Amino acid sequence: MALDERAFFNERPEQRNGRYSCPRCKRTNDYQMRWVRRTRKDRVPPNADETDRAKFLKLRDHLIRVDDELTCKTCGKRFEIPSMHSLVFVDQLDGLPKVDDEDEEPGARGSGTGANTGPAPSASAPAGNTPSTPAPRQRKGYAPPKAWR
Repeated sequence: MALDERAFFNERPEQRNGRYSCPRCKRTNDYQMRWVRRTRKDRVPPNADETDRAKFLKLRDHLIRVDDELTCKTCGKRFEIPSMHSLVFVDQLDGLPKVDDEDEEPGARGSGTGANTGPAPSASAPAGNTPSTPAPRQRKGYAPPKAWR
């Protein structure tokens, strides 16, 4: 008899950040999502047959998303996570945000293909010349009233 898939993995809950926009109010916020990290056990379970042993050799570590819906922080409306990725392999995970980074190796982040290779936002402009708030947008041909000048 074939073994259950969970007999081959160790499961550990995990939380990761994601940035999503609400379809109702169109505002973008950061949300914490629950995931389950499944890491392959170091050896095959003792009651496995030949098909289970062959399956065990092909298994990879992965994350399974537990949360399917989020609640908007602005309007309170529940919406589905607009992603087809409810299962992500750990080797494709480099560069994605994680809430608790203390158990990661120092060189593990930023070494994958998803890492940001561009310059830091503060590297392009000196810190003293950046305004704290952006200038308001004005329409073409618009002149403020003389009382404002």
